[in-house]
Amino acid sequence: MPEPRVHRAVSDVTASAPAGVLYGLIADATQWPLFFPPCVHVEQLDFDGSRERLRLWAVAGEKVSSWVSSRHLDVAALRVQFTQDLPEAPLTSMSGVWTVRPLGDGCRVTLEHSFTVADDAPADVSWVREVTAANSRAQLDRLAFLAERWTRLDDLTLSFEDTVHVRAPAELIFDFLYRAEAWPAELPHVRTLEVSEKAAGVQVMSMGSLTVDGTAHETESVRICFPGAGRIVYKQTRTSPLLTAHTGEWLLEPDERGVNLTARHNVLLDERGIAAVLGPDADAAQAARHVRDRIGQAGLLVLQYATQYAVGAVRVL
Repeated sequence: MPEPRVHRAVSDVTASAPAGVLYGLIADATQWPLFFPPCVHVEQLDFDGSRERLRLWAVAGEKVSSWVSSRHLDVAALRVQFTQDLPEAPLTSMSGVWTVRPLGDGCRVTLEHSFTVADDAPADVSWVREVTAANSRAQLDRLAFLAERWTRLDDLTLSFEDTVHVRAPAELIFDFLYRAEAWPAELPHVRTLEVSEKAAGVQVMSMGSLTVDGTAHETESVRICFPGAGRIVYKQTRTSPLLTAHTGEWLLEPDERGVNLTARHNVLLDERGIAAVLGPDADAAQAARHVRDRIGQAGLLVLQYATQYAVGAVRVL
Protein backbone atom coordinates (compact mmCIF):
# COMPACT_ATOMS: atom_id res chain seq x y z
CA MET A 1 0.00 0.00 0.00
CA PRO A 2 1.38 3.45 -0.90
CA GLU A 3 1.96 5.91 1.90
CA PRO A 4 -0.94 8.38 2.25
CA ARG A 5 -0.19 11.80 0.82
CA VAL A 6 0.37 14.44 3.50
CA HIS A 7 -1.26 17.79 2.76
CA ARG A 8 -0.08 20.98 4.46
CA ALA A 9 -1.60 24.37 5.14
CA VAL A 10 -0.09 27.44 6.77
CA SER A 11 -1.75 30.66 7.94
CA ASP A 12 -0.39 33.55 10.00
CA VAL A 13 -1.27 36.90 11.50
CA THR A 14 0.62 39.79 13.09
CA ALA A 15 -0.56 41.54 16.23
CA SER A 16 0.61 44.51 18.28
CA ALA A 17 0.63 42.64 21.58
CA PRO A 18 3.11 40.92 23.92
CA ALA A 19 4.13 37.39 23.02
CA GLY A 20 2.98 36.09 26.39
CA VAL A 21 -0.54 37.37 25.81
CA LEU A 22 -0.83 35.65 22.43
CA TYR A 23 0.65 32.41 23.76
CA GLY A 24 -1.70 32.48 26.74
CA LEU A 25 -4.78 32.80 24.53
CA ILE A 26 -3.59 29.84 22.44
CA ALA A 27 -2.64 27.70 25.43
CA ASP A 28 -5.91 28.06 27.35
CA ALA A 29 -8.16 25.99 25.10
CA THR A 30 -10.99 25.96 27.65
CA GLN A 31 -11.61 29.59 26.67
CA TRP A 32 -11.66 28.92 22.94
CA PRO A 33 -15.46 28.61 22.64
CA LEU A 34 -15.79 32.18 23.90
CA PHE A 35 -12.80 33.56 22.01
CA PHE A 36 -12.63 31.67 18.69
CA PRO A 37 -15.66 31.73 16.35
CA PRO A 38 -15.48 28.14 14.98
CA CYS A 39 -15.06 26.48 18.40
CA VAL A 40 -18.29 25.38 20.13
CA HIS A 41 -17.16 23.45 23.21
CA VAL A 42 -13.97 22.05 24.78
CA GLU A 43 -13.64 19.39 27.48
CA GLN A 44 -10.19 19.03 29.05
CA LEU A 45 -9.65 15.29 29.57
CA ASP A 46 -6.09 15.27 31.00
CA PHE A 47 -3.46 17.90 31.82
CA ASP A 48 -0.08 17.62 33.58
CA GLY A 49 1.13 21.18 33.05
CA SER A 50 2.68 20.69 29.62
CA ARG A 51 0.74 17.87 27.98
CA GLU A 52 -3.02 17.68 27.70
CA ARG A 53 -5.84 15.84 25.95
CA LEU A 54 -8.94 17.69 24.79
CA ARG A 55 -12.32 16.77 23.34
CA LEU A 56 -13.41 19.53 20.97
CA TRP A 57 -16.55 20.39 19.01
CA ALA A 58 -16.34 22.98 16.24
CA VAL A 59 -18.27 24.24 13.25
CA ALA A 60 -16.62 22.83 10.12
CA GLY A 61 -18.25 24.13 6.99
CA GLU A 62 -21.93 23.20 7.18
CA LYS A 63 -21.58 20.64 9.98
CA VAL A 64 -20.40 20.32 13.57
CA SER A 65 -17.33 18.10 13.93
CA SER A 66 -15.85 16.55 17.06
CA TRP A 67 -12.47 15.00 17.80
CA VAL A 68 -9.94 14.26 20.56
CA SER A 69 -6.59 16.06 20.44
CA SER A 70 -3.33 15.72 22.33
CA ARG A 71 -1.32 18.90 22.82
CA HIS A 72 2.21 19.70 23.99
CA LEU A 73 2.54 23.19 25.46
CA ASP A 74 6.07 24.65 25.33
CA VAL A 75 5.99 28.04 26.99
CA ALA A 76 9.75 28.61 26.61
CA ALA A 77 9.57 28.18 22.83
CA LEU A 78 6.12 29.82 22.57
CA ARG A 79 4.84 26.75 20.70
CA VAL A 80 1.79 24.52 21.05
CA GLN A 81 1.89 21.26 19.08
CA PHE A 82 -1.26 19.22 18.54
CA THR A 83 -2.31 15.87 17.09
CA GLN A 84 -5.85 14.62 16.62
CA ASP A 85 -6.01 11.22 18.35
CA LEU A 86 -9.45 10.40 16.94
CA PRO A 87 -9.90 12.41 13.73
CA GLU A 88 -13.34 12.55 12.20
CA ALA A 89 -13.91 11.25 8.65
CA PRO A 90 -12.84 11.98 5.98
CA LEU A 91 -9.62 12.74 7.87
CA THR A 92 -7.28 9.87 8.72
CA SER A 93 -4.75 12.12 10.47
CA MET A 94 -4.40 15.76 11.47
CA SER A 95 -1.58 17.47 13.34
CA GLY A 96 0.00 20.89 13.53
CA VAL A 97 1.61 23.60 15.59
CA TRP A 98 0.94 27.13 16.80
CA THR A 99 4.10 29.28 16.94
CA VAL A 100 4.44 32.79 18.37
CA ARG A 101 7.44 34.79 17.10
CA PRO A 102 8.18 38.18 18.72
CA LEU A 103 8.75 41.06 16.32
CA GLY A 104 10.03 44.55 16.99
CA ASP A 105 6.68 46.01 18.04
CA GLY A 106 4.50 42.93 18.30
CA CYS A 107 4.36 39.27 17.24
CA ARG A 108 3.62 36.99 14.35
CA VAL A 109 1.56 33.89 15.02
CA THR A 110 1.77 30.99 12.59
CA LEU A 111 -0.72 28.11 12.52
CA GLU A 112 0.41 25.04 10.55
CA HIS A 113 -1.63 21.94 9.70
CA SER A 114 -0.62 18.59 8.20
CA PHE A 115 -3.34 16.10 7.29
CA THR A 116 -4.19 12.95 5.35
CA VAL A 117 -7.56 11.94 3.93
CA ALA A 118 -9.03 8.51 3.30
CA ASP A 119 -8.01 7.28 -0.19
CA ASP A 120 -6.76 10.83 -0.84
CA ALA A 121 -10.15 11.56 -2.40
CA PRO A 122 -9.85 14.91 -4.23
CA ALA A 123 -13.27 16.20 -3.12
CA ASP A 124 -12.49 15.40 0.51
CA VAL A 125 -9.02 16.95 0.31
CA SER A 126 -10.56 20.11 -1.15
CA TRP A 127 -13.21 20.24 1.60
CA VAL A 128 -10.65 19.80 4.39
CA ARG A 129 -8.43 22.49 2.84
CA GLU A 130 -11.31 24.95 2.60
CA VAL A 131 -12.53 24.33 6.15
CA THR A 132 -9.02 24.41 7.60
CA ALA A 133 -8.23 27.67 5.82
CA ALA A 134 -11.52 29.32 6.85
CA ASN A 135 -11.31 28.24 10.49
CA SER A 136 -7.62 29.10 10.76
CA ARG A 137 -8.29 32.57 9.38
CA ALA A 138 -11.19 33.11 11.78
CA GLN A 139 -9.12 31.94 14.76
CA LEU A 140 -6.05 33.99 13.90
CA ASP A 141 -7.98 37.18 13.17
CA ARG A 142 -9.90 36.91 16.45
CA LEU A 143 -6.66 36.06 18.28
CA ALA A 144 -5.03 39.26 17.05
CA PHE A 145 -8.17 41.28 17.78
CA LEU A 146 -8.34 40.05 21.38
CA ALA A 147 -4.61 40.27 22.04
CA GLU A 148 -4.49 43.89 20.93
CA ARG A 149 -7.18 44.62 23.54
CA TRP A 150 -5.63 42.52 26.28
CA THR A 151 -5.54 45.38 28.79
CA ARG A 152 -9.34 45.66 28.47
CA LEU A 153 -10.17 41.99 28.06
CA ASP A 154 -11.11 41.49 31.72
CA ASP A 155 -13.66 44.31 31.38
CA LEU A 156 -15.13 42.77 28.23
CA THR A 157 -15.55 39.21 29.51
CA LEU A 158 -18.22 38.22 31.99
CA SER A 159 -19.14 34.88 33.56
CA PHE A 160 -22.10 34.33 35.87
CA GLU A 161 -24.65 31.73 36.89
CA ASP A 162 -28.01 31.40 38.59
CA THR A 163 -29.11 28.31 40.53
CA VAL A 164 -32.53 27.31 41.81
CA HIS A 165 -33.43 24.25 43.86
CA VAL A 166 -36.65 22.44 42.97
CA ARG A 167 -38.51 19.28 43.93
CA ALA A 168 -39.10 17.67 40.54
CA PRO A 169 -37.65 14.75 38.56
CA ALA A 170 -34.37 15.66 36.86
CA GLU A 171 -35.29 13.52 33.83
CA LEU A 172 -38.41 15.56 33.12
CA ILE A 173 -36.60 18.87 33.55
CA PHE A 174 -33.87 17.71 31.16
CA ASP A 175 -36.56 16.61 28.70
CA PHE A 176 -37.96 20.16 28.66
CA LEU A 177 -34.53 21.70 28.09
CA TYR A 178 -33.66 19.15 25.40
CA ARG A 179 -36.91 19.47 23.42
CA ALA A 180 -36.34 23.11 22.58
CA GLU A 181 -38.57 22.88 19.49
CA ALA A 182 -41.54 22.96 21.90
CA TRP A 183 -40.43 26.19 23.59
CA PRO A 184 -42.59 28.61 21.53
CA ALA A 185 -45.70 26.96 22.98
CA GLU A 186 -44.27 26.90 26.51
CA LEU A 187 -42.10 30.03 26.97
CA PRO A 188 -43.67 33.50 26.66
CA HIS A 189 -40.48 35.18 25.40
CA VAL A 190 -39.79 32.66 22.60
CA ARG A 191 -41.58 33.50 19.34
CA THR A 192 -40.02 31.03 16.89
CA LEU A 193 -37.60 28.14 17.19
CA GLU A 194 -36.19 25.62 14.73
CA VAL A 195 -33.94 22.71 15.72
CA SER A 196 -32.06 20.18 13.62
CA GLU A 197 -30.17 17.21 15.08
CA LYS A 198 -28.21 15.41 12.38
CA ALA A 199 -25.90 13.75 14.92
CA ALA A 200 -27.22 12.42 18.22
CA GLY A 201 -26.99 15.06 20.91
CA VAL A 202 -25.70 17.80 18.59
CA GLN A 203 -28.40 20.38 17.91
CA VAL A 204 -28.32 23.43 15.64
CA MET A 205 -30.94 25.92 16.76
CA SER A 206 -32.41 29.18 15.40
CA MET A 207 -34.55 31.19 17.82
CA GLY A 208 -36.56 34.38 17.67
CA SER A 209 -37.22 35.82 21.11
CA LEU A 210 -38.19 38.94 23.05
CA THR A 211 -36.27 40.73 25.79
CA VAL A 212 -38.06 41.82 28.96
CA ASP A 213 -38.75 45.22 27.38
CA GLY A 214 -40.30 43.62 24.29
CA THR A 215 -37.36 44.07 21.91
CA ALA A 216 -37.20 41.27 19.33
CA HIS A 217 -33.95 39.63 18.29
CA GLU A 218 -32.76 36.51 16.50
CA THR A 219 -30.05 34.13 17.67
CA GLU A 220 -28.50 30.94 16.35
CA SER A 221 -26.82 28.33 18.53
CA VAL A 222 -25.10 24.97 18.53
CA ARG A 223 -25.96 22.78 21.53
CA ILE A 224 -24.12 19.68 22.74
CA CYS A 225 -26.35 17.51 24.94
CA PHE A 226 -25.08 15.10 27.61
CA PRO A 227 -28.21 13.34 28.97
CA GLY A 228 -26.29 11.00 31.28
CA ALA A 229 -24.56 13.95 32.96
CA GLY A 230 -27.61 16.20 33.00
CA ARG A 231 -25.83 18.87 30.94
CA ILE A 232 -26.50 20.87 27.80
CA VAL A 233 -23.72 23.20 26.69
CA TYR A 234 -24.18 25.70 23.90
CA LYS A 235 -22.61 28.47 21.88
CA GLN A 236 -24.47 31.22 20.10
CA THR A 237 -23.13 31.43 16.55
CA ARG A 238 -25.34 34.47 15.99
CA THR A 239 -25.51 36.60 19.10
CA SER A 240 -27.92 39.11 20.53
CA PRO A 241 -26.95 42.83 20.55
CA LEU A 242 -24.01 43.94 22.71
CA LEU A 243 -22.30 40.55 22.49
CA THR A 244 -19.39 39.34 20.40
CA ALA A 245 -19.75 35.84 21.83
CA HIS A 246 -22.02 33.96 24.24
CA THR A 247 -21.52 30.44 25.55
CA GLY A 248 -23.42 28.71 28.32
CA GLU A 249 -24.61 25.58 30.04
CA TRP A 250 -27.76 24.11 31.55
CA LEU A 251 -26.75 21.84 34.45
CA LEU A 252 -28.91 19.51 36.59
CA GLU A 253 -27.47 18.19 39.86
CA PRO A 254 -29.83 15.94 41.84
CA ASP A 255 -29.55 15.71 45.62
CA GLU A 256 -31.55 14.00 48.35
CA ARG A 257 -34.12 16.83 48.38
CA GLY A 258 -34.61 17.45 44.68
CA VAL A 259 -32.55 19.02 41.90
CA ASN A 260 -30.23 22.02 41.68
CA LEU A 261 -30.81 23.70 38.30
CA THR A 262 -28.04 26.00 37.09
CA ALA A 263 -27.94 28.34 34.12
CA ARG A 264 -24.32 29.37 33.38
CA HIS A 265 -23.29 32.08 30.98
CA ASN A 266 -20.00 33.36 29.56
CA VAL A 267 -20.09 36.48 27.38
CA LEU A 268 -17.66 38.62 25.45
CA LEU A 269 -18.97 42.15 25.13
CA ASP A 270 -18.92 43.99 21.81
CA GLU A 271 -17.43 47.31 22.91
CA ARG A 272 -18.09 48.83 19.49
CA GLY A 273 -21.83 48.30 19.93
CA ILE A 274 -22.21 49.69 23.45
CA ALA A 275 -22.96 53.26 22.39
CA ALA A 276 -25.49 52.15 19.76
CA VAL A 277 -27.45 50.05 22.26
CA LEU A 278 -27.04 51.93 25.55
CA GLY A 279 -26.16 55.46 24.47
CA PRO A 280 -22.96 57.45 23.90
CA ASP A 281 -22.11 57.80 27.60
CA ALA A 282 -22.33 54.08 28.45
CA ASP A 283 -19.20 52.11 29.28
CA ALA A 284 -18.25 48.44 29.54
CA ALA A 285 -19.29 48.23 33.20
CA GLN A 286 -22.81 49.45 32.36
CA ALA A 287 -22.98 47.05 29.43
CA ALA A 288 -21.93 44.16 31.69
CA ARG A 289 -24.68 44.99 34.21
CA HIS A 290 -27.24 45.28 31.40
CA VAL A 291 -26.23 41.93 29.91
CA ARG A 292 -26.13 40.23 33.31
CA ASP A 293 -29.66 41.41 34.05
CA ARG A 294 -31.20 40.54 30.67
CA ILE A 295 -29.54 37.17 30.11
CA GLY A 296 -29.93 36.18 33.75
CA GLN A 297 -33.66 36.89 33.68
CA ALA A 298 -34.12 34.92 30.47
CA GLY A 299 -32.22 31.94 31.88
CA LEU A 300 -34.23 31.93 35.10
CA LEU A 301 -37.45 32.10 33.09
CA VAL A 302 -36.49 28.95 31.21
CA LEU A 303 -35.71 27.19 34.50
CA GLN A 304 -39.05 28.31 35.95
CA TYR A 305 -41.05 26.89 33.05
CA ALA A 306 -38.93 23.72 32.96
CA THR A 307 -39.83 23.15 36.60
CA GLN A 308 -43.53 23.81 35.97
CA TYR A 309 -43.47 21.34 33.10
CA ALA A 310 -41.83 18.64 35.23
CA VAL A 311 -44.18 19.13 38.18
CA GLY A 312 -47.21 19.15 35.89
CA ALA A 313 -46.10 15.96 34.16
CA VAL A 314 -45.75 14.19 37.49
CA ARG A 315 -49.28 15.22 38.48
CA VAL A 316 -50.64 13.84 35.20
CA LEU A 317 -48.85 10.54 35.74
